[in-house]
Amino acid sequence: MFTLIPKLPMRDKARTAAYYRLLGFDVLADYGDYLLMQRGGSALHFFAHPDLVPEENYGQVYIQTDAVESLYRGFQERGVAIHPNAPLQQKPWGMLEFALLDPDMNLLTFGQEIS
Repeated sequence: MFTLIPKLPMRDKARTAAYYRLLGFDVLADYGDYLLMQRGGSALHFFAHPDLVPEENYGQVYIQTDAVESLYRGFQERGVAIHPNAPLQQKPWGMLEFALLDPDMNLLTFGQEIS
């Protein structure tokens, strides 16, 4: 059995924590230059990278859910910016998806299998 926990770069811990709280995550632990956030049974870890150039960041996470439409609406209601090129849409690979960019340009894609 495996549990995958993505590790993403962050420039500003307070800004990262605030953004992910807006997405429904809670701070699980704070180790100074290392932040752990959790929502339900899923976790994300963040490491300090103060020299990160956001436009050169290729951090990406795919989050599969069984409630993609509800998440999408909830994020919109809370004012979370949806990636301009990735609103909720059906994909040819059988998924309903949308994406967000966090403050450090880590790409978060949320998807649900189309039944």
